[in-house]
Amino acid sequence: MSKKVFFFGAGNAEGAREMKEMLGGKGANLAEMTNLGVPVPPGFTIACSECIAYLQKGEYSDELRAEVDASVARLEATSGKRFSDSVNPLLVSVRSGASVSMPGMMETILNLGLNDRTVVSLARASGSARFAYDSYRRFIQMYADVVLDVPSSDFEHLLTAKRMTAGVSTDAELSEDNLRNLVEEFKGVVRHRTGTPFPTDPTEQLWGAIQAVWRSWTLKKARDYRRVNGIPETLGTGVNIVAMVFGNLGNDSGTGVAFTRDPSTGEHKFYGEFLINAQGEDVVAGIRTPIAIDQMASQLPAAFEQLMDTQARLERHFRDMQDIEFTVERGTLYLLQTRTGKRTAAAAVRIARDMVAEGLISRRDAILRVPAAQLDQLLHPVIDPTARAKPLCTGLPASPGAASGIAVFDPDSAESRAANGDAVILVREETTPEDFHGIVAARAVLTARGGMTSHAAVVARGMGKCAVVGCRDIHVELEHRRFNVNGMTINEGDYITLDGATGRVFAGALPTIPSEVVQVTNGTLRPAAAPTYQAYAELLGWADEVRTLKVRANADTPRDARIARNFGAEGIGLCRTEHMFFEGERIQVMREMIVARDGSGRRRALAKLLPMQRADFEGIFEAMDGLPVTIRLLDPPLHEFLPHGGEESKLLARSLDIPRSDLQRIVESLRETNPMLGHRGCRLGITYPEITEMQGRAIFEAAVRVKRRGIDVRPEIMVPLVAAVTEFDNQRAILENAADQVLGVMRESVTYLIGTMIELPRAALTAGEIAKRAQFFSFGTNDLTQTTYGLSRDDAGRFLPSYVESGIFLDDPFQTLDTVGVGRLIRMAVEDGRNARPGIKLGICGEHGGEPRSVAFCHAIGLDYVSCSPYRVPIARLAAAHAALEVSPDR
Repeated sequence: MSKKVFFFGAGNAEGAREMKEMLGGKGANLAEMTNLGVPVPPGFTIACSECIAYLQKGEYSDELRAEVDASVARLEATSGKRFSDSVNPLLVSVRSGASVSMPGMMETILNLGLNDRTVVSLARASGSARFAYDSYRRFIQMYADVVLDVPSSDFEHLLTAKRMTAGVSTDAELSEDNLRNLVEEFKGVVRHRTGTPFPTDPTEQLWGAIQAVWRSWTLKKARDYRRVNGIPETLGTGVNIVAMVFGNLGNDSGTGVAFTRDPSTGEHKFYGEFLINAQGEDVVAGIRTPIAIDQMASQLPAAFEQLMDTQARLERHFRDMQDIEFTVERGTLYLLQTRTGKRTAAAAVRIARDMVAEGLISRRDAILRVPAAQLDQLLHPVIDPTARAKPLCTGLPASPGAASGIAVFDPDSAESRAANGDAVILVREETTPEDFHGIVAARAVLTARGGMTSHAAVVARGMGKCAVVGCRDIHVELEHRRFNVNGMTINEGDYITLDGATGRVFAGALPTIPSEVVQVTNGTLRPAAAPTYQAYAELLGWADEVRTLKVRANADTPRDARIARNFGAEGIGLCRTEHMFFEGERIQVMREMIVARDGSGRRRALAKLLPMQRADFEGIFEAMDGLPVTIRLLDPPLHEFLPHGGEESKLLARSLDIPRSDLQRIVESLRETNPMLGHRGCRLGITYPEITEMQGRAIFEAAVRVKRRGIDVRPEIMVPLVAAVTEFDNQRAILENAADQVLGVMRESVTYLIGTMIELPRAALTAGEIAKRAQFFSFGTNDLTQTTYGLSRDDAGRFLPSYVESGIFLDDPFQTLDTVGVGRLIRMAVEDGRNARPGIKLGICGEHGGEPRSVAFCHAIGLDYVSCSPYRVPIARLAAAHAALEVSPDR
């Protein structure tokens, strides 16, 4: 029979910090502190596995009951106190503690063991009847709320009334008689609400509390926290039963919470709060206003000196910033908890760098200590944490950052109002490529539909703009220029605020704080806060030294390319040429090409587009001097470039000098039931070879022109949506012919590659055949996920969150790569591709390229590079270093 309960006390513990998975972080660290000789009240921990067993069976075992009874007896012997003792009663706290810290997500009960008999004993032993009854009324309220499901508000109403009748403003001013009366009133509430008296037997109280802590593992807030932070449901929580020490015995007592370094900035300064004559929940719950921890030095100097020595000792021992809870009882210090402290991204980076300089940790430790995804917080504005507001609704956090602006409902309004100096947020049912100019003008984007790889999400991420998509609670009424959400109406011109990191939407303009690392001006990055930027740059420099996976960027404009390079991109892995067609007069020329009646008409329109494309490519090649640039040929279906009725259709028909009915007929002829699986990608280039020819000529002419200006140009041309090798052969022949013509006429040589995207299951299954012709593969994981699952990435946002919440899917496959299904296709394609063409270049260019777990998979299967949006390049760099170090610990 395995041991279930682990004791600590009197300088000895049955556990240690290495047993965190078994005991939970709190229990393991209480044991570790005990073994270190840190003053910790005695107690015992019930293993985390017992929580899961209880939740599955609905009961606890006789074996556990016996071990707990034995541990209570040992605690009584160690402390010299006993449950229900008439002279020196034992009181305990009952706290949760999982192996992964979940602050505030589960339940705690203090002062357990009090009843009408022991409160008298406590009053006598402490010399303060007021203290004893204050502890008793706290216990009844807490126990009734957590164990008996009596609303805490019932007790708060009585407490407020008692303060009013007593003529005092704080609980600390209530007299002993006031508190005695409250105890009776509180017991009356319990009897009224539950139909039974408040339990008086400490053993009954203990088992009620233990079971309540186990049940708190299933609280909604706890489940939500685990889902957001990727914590498994199967861990369970430990239960820590610890002898009470009291900070509310008078002015020589107190309680506090502190960090060994500033958790916001990372500064090496003891940081925290403290209250004289108080218990721990007074600090955490905000019942009283605490004082800064350094003021403790003048009020409890001996305890403060011991606390300073202890916190420094704990940080050295655990080699990380610690979050500690402590109590001073009549001048004696006790540590109630230490754990690795939560910190902002800025603090994480700075602490990691500083601890290397201090010799506490190695560079390897520093790299692994900063979660790669946390860097997102550093690179974008965030809502001021002091701002208080209730969100209107929550959607998918498609692109991080925070932005406030007036709501506008179409791209033209966004562009015109932004030109007049307004900060605007574009609100749409969903976006299409036609909305591109509005997204460019807006501070942020909000959509009612769409998923994490929808048009709005991908474009906003590429631009570093905040975006919340798939917000199912909003109902956009375009004709009325408003949206309704949960009974509230937001009209055009009303201010709203988006938090792209959490997906929350707020009414009004909330204050934001700019990035602590970089600021972007005209595509140029410049450092922001010096200490944070220096630590960030140094940490990523160490990461670059150990990673083997290259990191490229998805960038469609010279501006994006410059930003990507400044963020450390080692090339462009995806340049989407279609985005170039939506700016200015280009969309008009593109439409001329689409409505042309024959090949010669299309060629005339394409001849106008060629110099525009060429100029874009020149700018991108210059920005990426000496680095590879992968250019994807035209991919979306043609109907996306055309208006779908209304005034814009009327104006287009007039400008093209064709009847509006003819234009409508063309639009209808291009409409498809499922355009994502329709006439797009290489299928367009096969049907209209002149499009591929124009794009090829633009690429090669641009390459020659920049080469003549001394630029080291390295173009890679990518054919999209290939399902059969014959499709690739068709497009490759057109491109090679264009290259021969351009390079022959211009009498230059340019080294180039022609490859393909692997974004359809058939392409992955026939990769060996395709690799004989293609010089590189880039896995388009957005479409590959879509076609493998049979999910529309634009529509699946409506139900995928509920799939994840209910455990049907562990993750949204459009956010984190499905390594089992989609990953198997990628593995097969990698293996078959390399067998057919040793040395073939292999990368990934879907949005998964900037997601840490997906990056780790790419490293594991031996890809050459990942490509992601510019603002995710630092995340991918750090994630690639994590992958390398975790696979090869000796690096």
